[in-house]
Amino acid sequence: MRRREFISLLGGAAAWPLAAHTQSSPMRRIGVLNPFAENDPEHTNVAAFRQALEKLGWTNGDNVQIDYRWGGADPARIRAQAKEIVAFKPDVILVSTALALQPLLQETRSIPMVVVRIVDPVGAGFVTSLARPGGNLTGFTVAEFSLFGKLVEVLKEIAPQVMRVAVLLHPDQVPQTRMLQAVEAAAKSIGVQVVAVGARDAAAVERAVNEFAREPGSGLIVFPNPVTEGNRKLIIAIAAQNRLPAAYGFRYFVADGGLISYGVDLANQYQQAASYVDRILRGEKPADLPVQQPTKFELVINLKTAKALGLTIPETFLLRADEVIE
Repeated sequence: MRRREFISLLGGAAAWPLAAHTQSSPMRRIGVLNPFAENDPEHTNVAAFRQALEKLGWTNGDNVQIDYRWGGADPARIRAQAKEIVAFKPDVILVSTALALQPLLQETRSIPMVVVRIVDPVGAGFVTSLARPGGNLTGFTVAEFSLFGKLVEVLKEIAPQVMRVAVLLHPDQVPQTRMLQAVEAAAKSIGVQVVAVGARDAAAVERAVNEFAREPGSGLIVFPNPVTEGNRKLIIAIAAQNRLPAAYGFRYFVADGGLISYGVDLANQYQQAASYVDRILRGEKPADLPVQQPTKFELVINLKTAKALGLTIPETFLLRADEVIE
């Protein structure tokens, strides 16, 4: 029931040049640092990146060597892996999220990097501007902050009984504060109370959600970060046990049983990142490649979860959805 997938595939294919490197091309090296676990759905997005690279003429083990590191949402492990990646002296590094980017930038300011899944790289001080990032970094943001206000709006639309929402966020990630402000502004306009809930680990997630759900009229908004994504099955299970309508930032929460998501198509972003890696390998500098903001978002709803919560989803809402999981 994916209505835009075919169109997106055609659009991505149009950007891929037909020229390919020959096997006689010198071997290049790409480092990939991802803060999630290797068995996470993020693996699918990394696979999309690799496949896009192949279409651009770069084949792992042929004319390029790709070194992967997975952090398992463990900051200490991610810092160690950042050192390993830099020690390989790759030609370019693909890095996901600010959690993995920060230790990498502490290790090198010269190796070119392409970052995905990042919010507000200018405000965080990672780049000088979106148009002219400067330094050794460019990439792709997942959203403007205003996007996160959409989460409370769609949640209220399908669950009108919700009068208060807990926003599950990572207290150590500065952009999540700006994301919270966007939710608060949107919530105020529709009469919904917002309570920020910081969680650094699974135990904190479980405790916070269970406590909040005790009051009637409660709902949940889950900001994307390595802790919430690494514990998404736990969060989804707790929401179900407490009959708590919940909105998420990415599709795979809904595929795992979450109620609704609104956010960027991550696989598409990784495919775009491959084009930037290709351009850097061919001689362009990350400082000259603008940081791109997303133009394609997905609204996904799980009807089975909606029925379990006793929600009746309007037909007009289903028609707007990019995917309805039954």
